[in-house]
Amino acid sequence: MTVTADASTNVVELTAHGQWSAEFGSRMAAMLRLCLAGPASTVIVDLHDVGDLHGVSRPFWMAAVRTARLRPTPAQLVLCLPMQTMLAYRLRHGDGCRPALFATIAEARQAIGMRPFGDQQLQARLGPRLESVPAARNLVTRACHTWRLPQFQADARLVVSELTANAVQHAGTDLVVTVRRSGHLLHMAVRDSDTRYPRLNAPAGNGVPVAMEERGWGLQMVHAVAAAWGAMPARGGKVVWATLASDTSRETGH
Repeated sequence: MTVTADASTNVVELTAHGQWSAEFGSRMAAMLRLCLAGPASTVIVDLHDVGDLHGVSRPFWMAAVRTARLRPTPAQLVLCLPMQTMLAYRLRHGDGCRPALFATIAEARQAIGMRPFGDQQLQARLGPRLESVPAARNLVTRACHTWRLPQFQADARLVVSELTANAVQHAGTDLVVTVRRSGHLLHMAVRDSDTRYPRLNAPAGNGVPVAMEERGWGLQMVHAVAAAWGAMPARGGKVVWATLASDTSRETGH
């Protein structure tokens, strides 16, 4: 299974290969949870290379579609597969909510591109310069002010500082910073052109709390503050994201 994210459109593409089985379904469920943990509003699943002659995976996909729709911030699950297969037939004609089906990834991308996102979003394209860090902070400050989310501003500034500074320091490429509101959540994502993932290192020192600054705690601070965070591959690079929420139950994804 391979995953490709796009911070610009909030779309994640998941491509699966193999024969459908209970074990395959378990791995697929874990991968979907990872995809839906981030700021994606749509997940496109390419099933062209998944063997399911009799369409036995239909209950799994129907449940996955419902799960995505019933999240606190609903997401759309889109399936791409040959329309002449038994699975496609069963998905089209079965009871319950029917998932969006497309014959090709290109058709799915085009259809999704024509659907406006309901979420509010701000975005900035920045260079690999130190000045990009305060520019990213200013972006989230403007977002919190515009969307009347003062409760997120301090944490959002800290998180986006770390994500942007890591991209400037380690990727050294142009980057795109995206801030998006989705219900009671605030998503931040930084896309760069480096395929190397960030690493969560052990905290330094003896664990005695120190005053937070605008920069300096690294991913340990992101992990402590964010409700969820992670990294996903993107075309020609990666996206590192973090989500702030009133409910601070945390999970990490990579």
